[in-house]
Amino acid sequence: MLFLENPFLRVAVLDPADPADLARQGSRYCHGGYVWQVSDAAGVPLLAGPEFPHPDPSAFNGQGLPESFRHRRRDGTPLTWSADIGLGIGIGELAAPARDLVEIRTKCPWSVDRSPDALTFQTRQTGAGFACELTRTLRLVDCTVGSFSELTNVGARTLELQWFAHPFWPLTDGQARVRLPAGTTVPENPGFAIAAEGTLRFRRPFVSPDDSQFALLTLPPHQPLRLSVDHPRLARVSFETSFVPDECPVWANAHTISVEPYLNLRLAPGETRRWHVQHRFEARPETTRAVSEKA
Repeated sequence: MLFLENPFLRVAVLDPADPADLARQGSRYCHGGYVWQVSDAAGVPLLAGPEFPHPDPSAFNGQGLPESFRHRRRDGTPLTWSADIGLGIGIGELAAPARDLVEIRTKCPWSVDRSPDALTFQTRQTGAGFACELTRTLRLVDCTVGSFSELTNVGARTLELQWFAHPFWPLTDGQARVRLPAGTTVPENPGFAIAAEGTLRFRRPFVSPDDSQFALLTLPPHQPLRLSVDHPRLARVSFETSFVPDECPVWANAHTISVEPYLNLRLAPGETRRWHVQHRFEARPETTRAVSEKA
């Protein structure tokens, strides 16, 4: 495990070269720059996951602030595949020996650069006729964690894929309250509703990890996503993107809620795309005073 820390937060990041972290790195989420947990000054975890607080959740479910470069669309349509060999960007070369099975054939190598307030992960990959370079940088500034991505197509074929962030925020007394941009809507569904002022809430309690709900939000057009989430220990968590999402699911179960901004990426040979997301963990005033006095 790798760490970034200051007087306010401690950010635990999976190390793609550490054998102890290998079991947590499957074929769904990018291995470099995977934020496993963020804790406050007292060491209390501030993030959740579908199985949280289980110490060893499945690699598919994960926890914290994972990000994914989708090699297939949600309906199964292949993206970075050639027959049964695929390129999992940030993961490695993939194989699909059966319809619903994906295996990692070889993991991509990562170099890691460290500074007091940042971790930078870099890899160059080839597979399934594609090639790319990926740089992922995590920065910790005061109470803000930023995640920056840069992807370059260094192959001869166009890269078409989807990227999404999958932040796992904890519930407050089994409920969630997410303040979304004005004008956001959600289709009729049994799990979520959005009030007139733009606050998403649960329509019913979720009672187990397997009891969940997925829905696609319709966001106001032509603007990056900015929202805030109620938190059981903090004043709030604020989340924002540097880009206009192409689509944006919301998902929850009995342990967590996640709003997942997507980017549809199509990179011609030689093309580079950069983007970032940012979390601000806003402490309650009394906590901020205590930390300042201790420092």
